[in-house]
Amino acid sequence: MAHASRTSFIARIRDATPAMHPSELRLAEAILHFPGQIASYTATELAGMAGVSNATVTRFVRKIGYRSFEEARQAVRAEQAAGTALLRVDREGAPRDGQIARHLDQSHGNLEHSLGHLDEAEIGALVSAMIDADRLWLIGFRAGQAFARYLGWQVMQIRSNVFTLPRDGETLSESLAGIGPRDCVIFFALRRPPRGVDALLEVIADTGAPTALIGDLPGLETRPARWRLSCSTAGAGPLFDHVGVMAVCGLLASSAIERAGAAGRERLRAIESIHDSLDEL
Repeated sequence: MAHASRTSFIARIRDATPAMHPSELRLAEAILHFPGQIASYTATELAGMAGVSNATVTRFVRKIGYRSFEEARQAVRAEQAAGTALLRVDREGAPRDGQIARHLDQSHGNLEHSLGHLDEAEIGALVSAMIDADRLWLIGFRAGQAFARYLGWQVMQIRSNVFTLPRDGETLSESLAGIGPRDCVIFFALRRPPRGVDALLEVIADTGAPTALIGDLPGLETRPARWRLSCSTAGAGPLFDHVGVMAVCGLLASSAIERAGAAGRERLRAIESIHDSLDEL
């Protein structure tokens, strides 16, 4: 039962398919075409759409492990909030009127939330740690990996010993063993993370390295870190909107380059000189 409670709505349907009656299979097929819509339909509406009886809907939700249709709807809503893209797509994936304006408004709101509440002194302290640390570690999973790579790529223009995790061919443990108290860690805590993130953050905390969390994970403020930069990622469509996360990355990278001093400028000059020598750009 504990395992079933962690199984996604879609996986429950697929797991139960072999034991379904023809009417239940018809209902399952209708739901799988646009599973997110169950969150806004009543049982009667769903039954009419699939051409089955209300009793079939009741049997169906029980067969996939829910006590009632309402419990199934709440489970879908929870997965939508957690970011399951398939459950956030409209029926047939059809575009809605005013899509561009809606996305623009949402992006503006996310930017305002992600940057508007930041504290200049806290950002300054984090940037100083990024520059002065023996090693800078950028960690991210799934969507967070792209931001970790981006920020690492920008900062390595003005300092060496910048590492992005996870690295190909290594376990996390092999990489984490290299983090020490004179390092700095930036962790992109974005939904939906793999299991074990809380344990990973505890391991990082035990290293003594000052750590920053950037993201939208629920309970971000309770997780172990010196800095917590909350980003709004609410989406106008089925996907999260990460424009605020990118803005925070841009702020940190630009601030680091501006504050890097003579050593940073010397590294920038060396990079440009090698670019010219190799005719790379």
